[in-house]
Amino acid sequence: MALICIWSALPGTLCFGSLRLPTIHFSFLPVLLTFCCPGKPKGFAASSPEPIRPFLEQYCVKCHGGEKVKGKLDFAALLDSGETLEENFELWSSVREVLEFEEMPPEDELQPGDSDRKHFLAWYQEHFVDSVEAKPAFFTPRRLSVNEYRNTLRSLLGFDLELEIFEAEQTVTEKSLVRKLLPTDPPGASGFTNDTHGNPLTTVIWDQYSYLVDRGLDELFSPDRTAERERMLGPQRVGGFTVDAAKKALQVFAARAWRRPVATGELEPFFQSVEEADRDELTSSLKREMKAMLMSPRFFYRGLLAEGTAGKRTKIDPHELAERLSYFLWADMPDEELSRLAESGELAEPAVLKGQIKRLLDDPASRNLAENFAVEWLALDGIEGVSNNPPVSDALVSQPLDFVDYLFREDRPLLELVDSEITFVNVHTAKFYPVDRKQMTAYRKEKGIEVESVPNQRIKIEHNAESRGGILTMPGVLAMNRGPVIRGTWLLERILGVHLGEPPPDVGQVPVNQVGENLSFRELFEKHRANVTCAVCHDKIDPLGFSLQAYDKDGVYLRSKEAIEASRKKTGPVELASLDTTGQLPTGETFADFADMKTILMTTQRRAVVRNLVERTLAYALCRKLEIYDQPTIDEITDRLIEKEGTFRELVHEVVFSLPFRETIFPDANL
Repeated sequence: MALICIWSALPGTLCFGSLRLPTIHFSFLPVLLTFCCPGKPKGFAASSPEPIRPFLEQYCVKCHGGEKVKGKLDFAALLDSGETLEENFELWSSVREVLEFEEMPPEDELQPGDSDRKHFLAWYQEHFVDSVEAKPAFFTPRRLSVNEYRNTLRSLLGFDLELEIFEAEQTVTEKSLVRKLLPTDPPGASGFTNDTHGNPLTTVIWDQYSYLVDRGLDELFSPDRTAERERMLGPQRVGGFTVDAAKKALQVFAARAWRRPVATGELEPFFQSVEEADRDELTSSLKREMKAMLMSPRFFYRGLLAEGTAGKRTKIDPHELAERLSYFLWADMPDEELSRLAESGELAEPAVLKGQIKRLLDDPASRNLAENFAVEWLALDGIEGVSNNPPVSDALVSQPLDFVDYLFREDRPLLELVDSEITFVNVHTAKFYPVDRKQMTAYRKEKGIEVESVPNQRIKIEHNAESRGGILTMPGVLAMNRGPVIRGTWLLERILGVHLGEPPPDVGQVPVNQVGENLSFRELFEKHRANVTCAVCHDKIDPLGFSLQAYDKDGVYLRSKEAIEASRKKTGPVELASLDTTGQLPTGETFADFADMKTILMTTQRRAVVRNLVERTLAYALCRKLEIYDQPTIDEITDRLIEKEGTFRELVHEVVFSLPFRETIFPDANL
């Protein structure tokens, strides 16, 4: 691969913070940081919105162009920018959507006739659907996320680096030294933190890497870690390592750290150090060279050693496939079995790959799909702030995590995300399931403990199934999304995959009752929506949010017998008539309550739900934003999963066997 040839040619010495190391190991780093972002793949036919210029100028530019630019959308500038359609396909998809559902132009503006709308939609179909060819992306190495780095270092060394903390009762403390020291990863363009393509390698991070590696190696060579050390490097003879044993240890360690076999010639600089060391300094020299390997970008970047012909579309090599699979499902480096199958070439065989997908999903490490993928996709980290009581907060957080883990582990149908008869509760969340909680094994506190975090128990929802079931009505999810607007927005974006823009700065607030008025909240909201600028988004958001009005701010279902009785004892008779949960979606479906809404999501909106699941899973697995050339793959996977009523494991299989996961284009050295 062209990149590696360039790296090895740079002379000099590289300094990062307090660490000064010879460039024989690190000279390629500056080149890497500027070379691994080659931009978007070429090869699409040049295209522009010129054929629809008259349509845009007649119906759109008045509000979105020239001196008046609403919603930060300037069609006048876009038309003259020379940018291709592929560079703005998300924008054009949004334009297509609002025109198709006649949400734009506003009612008080000139409206296009049916023929004009059909002309635009036909143009969109031709350029963004019919003529788009599925292609892999350019290969771009990326740095391990904090979570991946922590897991990889732990798997490599055989133990976690932890802080020594004396915890107070009922406190939640971060024990991982890696998580404590390294800066939190911001979400990348894909929306996920494993999309680190834009994250710079700063001197601060480099210094933290250096400290963590020193700490890990010091512990590895301590008397307390003899078992881990010998399991990794082989038995150590009395009196310490010999030169041959040290060289063998370096070869084994390099293959594990860099996640593929390393040619002996590439290790000669590392061998030279131990060969020249005195016997008393041999162990110190070995540690120093192991540190050099762990401070190499080959360790904390993924894919630097991937093999392929520059400028050509190719299948990824077996070791890169092993990495992609392992980091997708475990957020961790390939284990010994996966590495062995990659080395033999067997991993590329469909039957073997399917078997490895099953093995990895069966392993407890696949809980990563709940704790990282689902948390970031569904913004479940928002639940943590719902309660100030740590055990209660832990219960509200763990319920959806256990549920998503169950969906993947037990291969449940995709739409059980929306409606399922299985849920997970403990003593702190059982009150939300007043009848079905009787299935739980009785909880008994130990003496002297007032409140504690306890594991969830799996129960079947046999009562109040119309108000519970699936992730959408879990108390933590409802409590983190308080109010119809926030709940509707979350459901629209996270479940249906509709991406809303930022609200205009002059959007204003929901009005309050004036003197003599006695309007309900929903009636007041209708006044707010009368603003045509606000109505564009609220027509999508509000019906979804108001369908959940029967749940209070804590996620209690107010129409249940238990809630009515509890409220009656506290405040008198409950006025349920004010809970207006009816509505109509822009697509025409009407509903009386959230039970009806769930039915809609599982029938007429089924494709939108499944397609969003495919998009989010594929983006997380690829660690990048999806592009226009990924759309045919998304549509094909969606069609197959809908046709066979696909499951979560079938979704994983489809992603792993997909073109963008299995193929790539290595950048040309002349870029």
